[in-house]
Amino acid sequence: MSKKITIAQIQQQAAELGIEPAVLQAIHEVECRGSGFNADNTPVILFERHVMRQRLIAGKLFSIVEKMEIKQPNLCSKTSGGYGLYSAQHGRLAAAAEYHRESALESCSWGIGQVMGYHWKSLGYNSLQTFVNAMYKDEASQLDAMCRYIKVNGLINALKNKDWKAFARGYNGIAFGKNSYDVKLANAYKKFSEGA
Repeated sequence: MSKKITIAQIQQQAAELGIEPAVLQAIHEVECRGSGFNADNTPVILFERHVMRQRLIAGKLFSIVEKMEIKQPNLCSKTSGGYGLYSAQHGRLAAAAEYHRESALESCSWGIGQVMGYHWKSLGYNSLQTFVNAMYKDEASQLDAMCRYIKVNGLINALKNKDWKAFARGYNGIAFGKNSYDVKLANAYKKFSEGA
């Protein structure tokens, strides 16, 4: 069975959000770099070392922070970056999980929507593991996580109004302009709405 998302699944999610399918297709195209899965069938992730540090601190795991900052600054740091290759992300996750599995899983952005693991509870998943299992299942489950994030963060109106700047700010943060995220979304929407 294919893990790839279908147009029908995108249309169904768009209908549930009350937005045009072309809007969701545009987000899907701009966010996902073509696939929610790597060649080895693992979900696409990006391990965020600064988030690892934040998650450990939130859990009051200060001794682990101290240890990791000395031994593994590439996995636990005050600064973002140091990602390396996309193919190296699951190895980075595995290495960080040896220190604290839950914090490591919460420190990745997952799947086609690049939804951060630490959002699992606010998005209505029963557990972090339930969220991770969904990310491994298929792209439709990854799209569902993305749509939950859009709902929870009040971004539906921005999409209904095609306010790409407001959506980009809400979805990707205040630095969205650095990557012309709003412009890419507008261009992708134009392509899909015109049936290209």
